[in-house]
Amino acid sequence: MRIARSACRLLPVLAAALALTAIPSSAQPGWGPIGPANPHLGPLGTATMHGDAGSSDVTPLAGPGTGWVIPSGDPLAAACPTILQGSDGMVVALCTAIVDRAPTVYLFDPAKGPIGPPAAKLSLTKGSLLGGVYAYLDNENRLVVVDGERRLLRISHTRGSDGKWSLAVAENTDLTGVIPEGDAVTGLVPDWSGNVWFATGAGLVGKVGRGGAVTTHQLPVGERVANSISSSPDGVAVATTHALYEFRAGDSGAPTVLWRAPYDRGPARKPGQLSWGTGSTPTYFGPGDGTEYLTIVDNADDQVHLLVYRAGTGELVCNQPVLTQGGPGSENSPIGIGRSVFVAGTYGYPYPTVPDDAGPAEPAIAPFAGGMTRVDIDADGCHTVWDSKARSAAVPKLSAADGNIYTVLRLGLGLTTPLDGYAYGVIDPNTGEVTAKHPMSATIVADTLQMAGLTTASGELWQGTITGIMRIR
Repeated sequence: MRIARSACRLLPVLAAALALTAIPSSAQPGWGPIGPANPHLGPLGTATMHGDAGSSDVTPLAGPGTGWVIPSGDPLAAACPTILQGSDGMVVALCTAIVDRAPTVYLFDPAKGPIGPPAAKLSLTKGSLLGGVYAYLDNENRLVVVDGERRLLRISHTRGSDGKWSLAVAENTDLTGVIPEGDAVTGLVPDWSGNVWFATGAGLVGKVGRGGAVTTHQLPVGERVANSISSSPDGVAVATTHALYEFRAGDSGAPTVLWRAPYDRGPARKPGQLSWGTGSTPTYFGPGDGTEYLTIVDNADDQVHLLVYRAGTGELVCNQPVLTQGGPGSENSPIGIGRSVFVAGTYGYPYPTVPDDAGPAEPAIAPFAGGMTRVDIDADGCHTVWDSKARSAAVPKLSAADGNIYTVLRLGLGLTTPLDGYAYGVIDPNTGEVTAKHPMSATIVADTLQMAGLTTASGELWQGTITGIMRIR
């Protein structure tokens, strides 16, 4: 009964917080609009790893703020890169076991206080390392993911008459007829018609219609997809290890290339990156409806650049050097809102493992310098607003509600060690100044591995770590 009363008290808070997804752009002074809500996704800001279909890494929800915070959580013996919250307030996490890399879906009830044991869990068939990372919540709060058997699953959660929660596969679409054995889905996203688009590691772009029909487009040999994909009302963006693409459904309904823009992928994979090429999930953003521009970061040898294109045409708006105070590489999706983009550096970050096809890094290791840059788009192209030395250990997220960038900072020397510490960090997007730094842990158990955190409807930050989830409130 205590849990039931707690949940009842939480419902008005959830309703008020989730209502923020309907905030008009005029209520977000100085930043411009958040990208449009996809009707086939869960709540804006909490339904995908990067917050929305356009992968903006912006949330309409307020975070914990700059005051003192309380971190808590139970180890799951798994890294949790995808943590999502549905309209019912339940949190769904897709985690990869440290020992065998097998993916597991966990369900949490935030009304129970500190994380503690999950309310339910469901094991999935193991696939590639990146194949167990990207997923999203649909508009029925079901987790949409492709497992190691190349099945598109919709996983629902229900509560029985005994009060216990369970997870189960509600829908199953077999993709083995179109995805060859040995290949695996890396990223997936719904379009505005409810079709599910996907991209595989070997460069197969597909669309699953609402009736289950599957059509595909094979990208050039050698072009791999190592990050998730994004969508807007007018297109679907895919970044390969060689080029950025925007797709639309052609007259036949099959994926059709609207434009292709090659970029400088550098001479090799860099330390702190998981592939040889861009580390960006493409980001839609813009000052009008939030989808005018598409952006990624290249992998040029000595100095990386933010590349901004016009969505729909592929026209290059600007090529701006970034991370001049940090290392020359980024594995993170940029934050994009209005006319502003924020890029966090990952060069030298010590991942414990990389995909089997990643290839060697050159050099093999390097100090983790971090770095973060804000770039604004203007009538003449782009200009850098600030460049900082912040050592972000997670994918930063911008809250349009409270005007803070939330992340986790890695503490220690440039040459990282298992004894490095980690701190909850808040960054002022106007100046780049770190306005809060509160210790989380002094050991590797809190390593956030450049994973994305979730700002919940109740103002908490749920952050994946190498061993589970840290809940910051």
